Amino acid sequence: MTSRSGLIQQLQNYTSSFREEEVFILSFLKLLQAERCYYRDHLPGHITGSTWILNPSRSKVLMVHHAKLNKWLQPGGHADGDENIVQVALREAREETGLNTFTVIQNGIFDIDIHPIPQRQSMPEHDHYDVRFLLEANDDEPLIRSEESHEVVWISIDDLYQITAGNASIVRMMNKTLGLP
Repeated sequence: MTSRSGLIQQLQNYTSSFREEEVFILSFLKLLQAERCYYRDHLPGHITGSTWILNPSRSKVLMVHHAKLNKWLQPGGHADGDENIVQVALREAREETGLNTFTVIQNGIFDIDIHPIPQRQSMPEHDHYDVRFLLEANDDEPLIRSEESHEVVWISIDDLYQITAGNASIVRMMNKTLGLP
C-alpha cells in the first residue's frame, strides 16, 4: 500500500463483517479517483491514516485525547500528499505518542471509516476517509504527548466504551480486537 493503486487494490479486496465498512469501500474508491484526495485542502473530504495500537496482552489500546476535537481517538492524521498511507499512519503514531517501536499485528487494512470533522476557522466541515492499521507496542515504554493532544494513555479494553462515549467507530475496532486470536 505504498501507492494509490496499492490502496485501491487493498480496498477492492477488503471484506468486513461490519456493514458500514462495506458501504465505505465504494466511497473510498470514488474519492481515490480525485487527484488531490491525499491533501487536506481537498473537499468535501480527504484520505487520512491512523493506527489501532494494542499492548502485547491485547488488554489495552493506546489512545490520544485530541485537543481540537476534544475526544478520545486512536493516533492518526492527514496524509498531506503522501500516498504511502501506512507510512502516514506510522508517522502520526510516532508524533502523537512518542513511541518508535511497533510490531505489525495484521498486514493490510484493519479498519476503514468515514467520519465528519466540524468546521474550524476557515476550513468548512468535511469528511476524513480514514485507513487504519493494527499495531502492537509495549505499554511500559514512556509516552510523550504532542501539542495536538491533551493526553496520551493506555486504556483498558473494558473501559473503552465508556471513555469514548460509545463512538461507533471505536466500538467497531474494539469488537474486532475482542475477536482477535
